[in-house]
Amino acid sequence: MKQTARVQTGAQGAEISLLLRLLDEAYSRKAWHGPNLRGAIRGLDTDVAVWRPAPGRHNIWEIVVHCAYWKYAVRRRVLGEKRGASPLRGSNWFARPEAVSSDAWRADIALLEHTHRSLRAAIAGLSRSDLERIPGGSRVPNISVIAGIAAHDVYHAGQIQLLKRLARVQREEKRHA
Repeated sequence: MKQTARVQTGAQGAEISLLLRLLDEAYSRKAWHGPNLRGAIRGLDTDVAVWRPAPGRHNIWEIVVHCAYWKYAVRRRVLGEKRGASPLRGSNWFARPEAVSSDAWRADIALLEHTHRSLRAAIAGLSRSDLERIPGGSRVPNISVIAGIAAHDVYHAGQIQLLKRLARVQREEKRHA
């Protein structure tokens, strides 16, 4: 298996490599579980991205930005950085623009991609002792936080797949009504 230059070799490097593999499979690499997060939003138009299953429920666009935020938050935690460097104001869930545009949608997809690459680079630079450290604001070690962000991507990829199907069914019902 090809390793990045920053990943350590040997037993310690194997843990980092495994975490990077989990992160990549959840986000962009082929995996046994089906579509990953990036695959779930590939080719998605803005009409589907903003569709809501019910008033007050999150749409796909909001989920994408939520995932970008948590990638940023995990990176900040594992590196011990202070809050405040997020490209978005607020935390967790973010209202998206009322004026829907494909440019704004693409910009938020680019934000997700950027935060993923940034998180991945941060993890690649960690040592074994960094993996066991419990970051501020957490009760679990970095290794668990990193595995958790991969699971977070898989969870939301499944949620997006479901929302896409529900949106498609609603469109078909409206056409046949």
